[in-house]
Amino acid sequence: MRLKGKTVGILVGPKFEDLEFWVPHMRMQEEGADVKIIGTQSGETYTGKSGGLTARSQFAAKAITADNLDALLVPGGWAPDKLRRDQHVLQLVQEMHAQGKILGFICHAGWVAASAGICRGKRVTGSTGIKDDMENAGAIWADESAFRDGNLVWGRVVADIPNYCRELIKALM
Repeated sequence: MRLKGKTVGILVGPKFEDLEFWVPHMRMQEEGADVKIIGTQSGETYTGKSGGLTARSQFAAKAITADNLDALLVPGGWAPDKLRRDQHVLQLVQEMHAQGKILGFICHAGWVAASAGICRGKRVTGSTGIKDDMENAGAIWADESAFRDGNLVWGRVVADIPNYCRELIKALM
């Protein structure tokens, strides 16, 4: 229960990566955090990229501010490409960053960080499919399982979820 009293938001959108959403969600709960599921709209049900798991948003990004959260996690899959097109999602990410609050990105989630303009000069990782996008956004690519650069926590891919979750928990303690 190392995260008791912490509130962690996790973004969800169409074709999110099932494990990159659900495993960190459950790990945060297991550590005692209050986890809020945030989408572009509240009450929307999304199906994961693998087609088997669903997640329902409890809140719309426009209804949440950085003051409501201690951390915000962005899973990968194809959802980040949709989420980064929503101005409220980008504003929430920018507010969290401006307040130095923890932001977690794994796999394709870096697209959201790039579109929010928060990764210039930062070490980043993710799926190799976004490497060029991240470097074009001014980030420094690192092919590492998981790490933290300031308030940003990065994970590479599904296989790295355990290391990513450990980094998130350390950052929130």
